[in-house]
Amino acid sequence: MLLVAVAAVRISSRSGLPSLLLYLGIGVVMGQDGIGHVSFSNAELTQVIGYAALVVILAEGGLGTKWKQIKPALPAAAALSLVGVAVSVGVTAAGAHYLVGLEWRQALIIGAVVSSTDAAAVFSVLRRVPLPARVTGVLEAESGFNDAPVVILVVAFSAAGPIEHWYVLIGEIALELAIGAAIGLAVGWLGSFGLRHVALPASGLYPIAVLAIATAAYAAGAMAHGSGFLAVYLAAMVMGNAKLPHWPATRGFAEGLGWIAQIGMFVLLGLLVTPHELADDIVPALLIGLVLTMVARPLSVVVSLVPFRIPWAEKALMSWAGLRGAVPIILATIPMVTGVADSQRIFNIVFVLVVVYTLIQGPTLPWLAGKLRLAGSSDAADLGIESAPLERLRGHLLSVSIPEGSRMHGVEVGELRLPKGAAVTLVVRDGTSSVPAPTTVLRRGDELLVVATDPVRDAAEARLRAVALGGKLAGWLGTAGPAAR
Repeated sequence: MLLVAVAAVRISSRSGLPSLLLYLGIGVVMGQDGIGHVSFSNAELTQVIGYAALVVILAEGGLGTKWKQIKPALPAAAALSLVGVAVSVGVTAAGAHYLVGLEWRQALIIGAVVSSTDAAAVFSVLRRVPLPARVTGVLEAESGFNDAPVVILVVAFSAAGPIEHWYVLIGEIALELAIGAAIGLAVGWLGSFGLRHVALPASGLYPIAVLAIATAAYAAGAMAHGSGFLAVYLAAMVMGNAKLPHWPATRGFAEGLGWIAQIGMFVLLGLLVTPHELADDIVPALLIGLVLTMVARPLSVVVSLVPFRIPWAEKALMSWAGLRGAVPIILATIPMVTGVADSQRIFNIVFVLVVVYTLIQGPTLPWLAGKLRLAGSSDAADLGIESAPLERLRGHLLSVSIPEGSRMHGVEVGELRLPKGAAVTLVVRDGTSSVPAPTTVLRRGDELLVVATDPVRDAAEARLRAVALGGKLAGWLGTAGPAAR
């Protein structure tokens, strides 16, 4: 099983397909209609495990989200997550009712379920496709934000009795989002402050602490009747941009845990589906998916982004890049747990829709970006800096890796112009360590050890990143960083 999962990761990475399809396939093959003959039908357990996996995936996505990239995209992403979801739900539900013949309750449930873009699918595809920063920022933020209103709508439509008035739902969504955002930002800030000022006994505890804090944000948000999903995403994003100690190790741990969560969640969803029951729902799923992809999603993008000056080419790409994944399939278990009529059919339609249209949209996204002239070379890799606090010495040891494409290549150590209280103490090149002179020229692939006193730690890192982006003339070129001394 482990070898199959590893192979799936490699195929996903090289083909551009969201890993969703491969892991779902593994689950289906293991299921009762496959070679494994494993019988599994516990929708409630699947929902609980799916929620837990989604918390890990959102945390990993938040940790990898760069604030400088997402900040300009926040208003547009918020509009897509609120206005866009409302438009998408209405149009998709109308298509499901009039084209497929579903009753309005079932149609609204399907419309709400498939209106959520999937964080795992978006993160796995967009981070391998070089797109304009604004497009990537909007889509990543949307995938982190829109789970909250969609969950509220699905729960409301699946509840017994009459559906609440629309203005009540809007007020409930706004309140839960506000509570979740406040708790997420607060927990993220407190967690960052604590991790930066308290030295843990072992470096391996930092990744665990970061994920534990993100999970605590979800729990606090849910207990306060807010959006736990928004809370965990924002808390992780705050910590991911806070220059925490041992950051590369933390990032790698989160990525690995995110992959494990995806594998487990998708395989379980594959086990839950019964392939021989899907035949009657293939055509309805294709029709609803066509309405969603060609009408509802583009219309929601256009209507949501009216106040923003975004070119039509970018709007077209955002319309096509609204990737669905495991989140809609997980949400489709809610009506099954609450006992909604025809809930199994709702699940089957959503399953087929997600698989077919993800298979179409994911691989064609780079082609469309090229046709729209939005594809380009990806930015140079960010400078890898790992910080280890030296608590008793009131200092920090910065481990710096110079990646390919960094403009620090060719810069002399003296030209770094680090603030007083910081110095490069060691350069490791091709496995050989040496104490650098001011005239030592840095090269791609070098690893540096920089010692900085506590007061200038942030200024030293800012200067290193500035030189990595702007070269030795970073200060005169306007690149961020402390003034030259």
